[in-house]
Amino acid sequence: MHQFKELKVWQKSKELAVDVYKITRQFPQSETFALTSQVQRAVISISSNIAEGSGRHTDKEFARFLDIANGSAYEVESLLCISADLEFISSNQFNELSAQLSEIQKMLYSLKKSLKI
Repeated sequence: MHQFKELKVWQKSKELAVDVYKITRQFPQSETFALTSQVQRAVISISSNIAEGSGRHTDKEFARFLDIANGSAYEVESLLCISADLEFISSNQFNELSAQLSEIQKMLYSLKKSLKI
C-alpha cells in the first residue's frame, strides 16, 4: 500500500482540482449543471482514483486506478479545450491548466511504470 498524501502526483492533482474549481466559478450560471459540473467531477476523479488505488492490496490493482485517473486527466483536458473555445477561460488559464495536466499525466505514467506488475 502507498501513502497517497505523500505521492507528488496526488498533491499536484489536488492542486489542479482547486485551480479548476476556482476558475469554473466564472463560468456562466447556465453551465452549472453541464460543463461546469462535468469538468469539476472529472478533475476530482484524478486525485480520488490515485487515493483509492493507493489503498488497494496489490500493485496491479493500484495500476488500474492510475489508468482511471489518467483517463480522467484526458477528460479534463478535453473539457478545458471546449471551455477555451467557448471563451469561458482565457488562453493563459488554458495554457496553465494544460501544463499542469501534462505534468500529472507524465507522473501517472511514471508511477505506473515503477509498479511491480
